[in-house]
Amino acid sequence: MIEALTAFDIQFFKWIHLGLANDVFDYVLPIIRNKYTWIPLYLLFVFFIFKKYRWKGVILLIIAGLSVTIADQVSASVIKPMFERLRPCNNPDLSSIIRPLVDCGSGYSFLSSHATNHTALAVLFTWFFNANFNYKKFHFIFYSWAALICLAQVYVGVHYPLDVISGAILGFIIGKLMLMLQTKLLIRFTSN
Repeated sequence: MIEALTAFDIQFFKWIHLGLANDVFDYVLPIIRNKYTWIPLYLLFVFFIFKKYRWKGVILLIIAGLSVTIADQVSASVIKPMFERLRPCNNPDLSSIIRPLVDCGSGYSFLSSHATNHTALAVLFTWFFNANFNYKKFHFIFYSWAALICLAQVYVGVHYPLDVISGAILGFIIGKLMLMLQTKLLIRFTSN
């Protein structure tokens, strides 16, 4: 079962990494996966939080920070060391096909911290903009944003598809749990 799943994951990786290869993706997707690319989005989120909630916006920022911290620590410090799966770009069996688009890094592959962190944030961003601006398309926008970052991780060769899918599932769960905590804190501080 594990061997079949691994074989499928490698074939799926090859289809994305090699099958979708083109000059536009080679230029754009490394930028998409770069954490600094999204600083303007994070600053916009902070601006809208304080515009809407004033000082109570600190609660939302703490929850967002905790979400990313928990997502990152669980994925990088707990799960990756348990599985010790080599990244595709570090896998000697794939060395002949890897197109080096970014620095590979020395960490493990399963599961993707990028996917976990950004999906957890997508849950919070979606809630915030839907709750405060009543614009239902934010579900599509933020989950597509997280999915694009996941795709970029596979495309550049640092993760397998199941790494990012598993990371996204974990990030979604963490995001929903943190959203429940946030809702309780907001109710408590708003009622006082």
